[in-house]
Amino acid sequence: MAAETFEIERLGSQGDGIAAHAQGPVFIPFTLPGETVMVAREKSKAMMLSLLDASPDRIAPVCRHFGPDGENGTCGGCALQHLERSAYDAFKRQVVVDALAAHGIDCPVAPLVTSGPGERRRASFAGRRTENGILLGFSSPESHHIVAIEECPVLSPTLFARLPALKLLAGILVSTSDPFRIAVMETETGLDISFAGIKAPSEKRRQAATRAVMSVRGIARLAIGEEIIVEPVKPELTLSGTRVFPPPASFAQATLGAEEAMTDIVVRHLKGSKRVADLFSGFGTFALRLAAKSRVHAVEFDGPALAALDQAVRNRQGLKQVTTERRDLFRRPLLPRELAPFDGVVFDPPRAGAKEQAEELARSDVARIVAVSCNPQTLGRDLAILRDGGYSIDTVVPVDQFFWSAHVEAVACLRRK
Repeated sequence: MAAETFEIERLGSQGDGIAAHAQGPVFIPFTLPGETVMVAREKSKAMMLSLLDASPDRIAPVCRHFGPDGENGTCGGCALQHLERSAYDAFKRQVVVDALAAHGIDCPVAPLVTSGPGERRRASFAGRRTENGILLGFSSPESHHIVAIEECPVLSPTLFARLPALKLLAGILVSTSDPFRIAVMETETGLDISFAGIKAPSEKRRQAATRAVMSVRGIARLAIGEEIIVEPVKPELTLSGTRVFPPPASFAQATLGAEEAMTDIVVRHLKGSKRVADLFSGFGTFALRLAAKSRVHAVEFDGPALAALDQAVRNRQGLKQVTTERRDLFRRPLLPRELAPFDGVVFDPPRAGAKEQAEELARSDVARIVAVSCNPQTLGRDLAILRDGGYSIDTVVPVDQFFWSAHVEAVACLRRK
């Protein structure tokens, strides 16, 4: 590939610098608007070879694994460590503004709810057994190469400190050279660890892993998928004073600060609602807080998550009634007649969004809705459906819980006109 020189015009939604070319835009990672760079290019993708003219917003990254010259390769965990903080915050907010504008939505967008280093309590590591032992870290962008992690300023220090224990457990449980993943969540009683993509271990390996967990402090549970291998103590989270014991490999918000900020928005907008539907409820991040003032019906396809929510409600006094329903909301969204008893709804779907459910909500008479999303593009689509159905959008709040990445959450508050 021949070297070419480009001037960066803007940042794309994935954090890459974008330069113009006769054949179409060129995406150049780790560059900033206003910079002149020399790159090696193949079609629309390029790799920076040298920085000829730097942006005043460029700062030195704090992690040795960041960027094209990262130690052990380019870690795919972060995209924007080189961007000055105020410019970074403005970029994250603009990602949401642009995603809404693409669907013709012009509404108030609040300042970004920020996060910072050391706050991530949940991570998914990539791993593989090699001739030299267990390789564990994060994958390079658009690559199967695993960057062995020596540091990670994004992760909670408690979580990162257990990396040697994760390698130890992988060395015991993993018997092939096939790639695998380890999902780890920091809970109040210790780490919740779940392996995926590994061959079912022998009884001897299971016993060895059990002994290892019992000898290492700070591990609450070890599982392979949903199967618990050993659980010295139940992983526990506290949601608004309610103790929850999440099932293995369950979803939780990536940072506690973001969870609290989003929950405050949800509760505030639905204040006064007598009966609320919490759709895609998980194990009750919103439902348990809403139940302090409202009757809640939680709908979720994940049966173990609903069971954890039900157990949490049974063990907590002082809450309003919380009912649960296991249901695939993509195939069977709640219909307007089923939504009729509710004067408030919150929905927090996966990245694909909630198109089918939004269409039914648009035909309903629910007074107030909160849409929570980890994908601004699908959020824009869903909000456009609700807007066209007669809902007004009070505000959209961008929330950054994936610090230094290009990902951004958003919470939208709507009301029936």
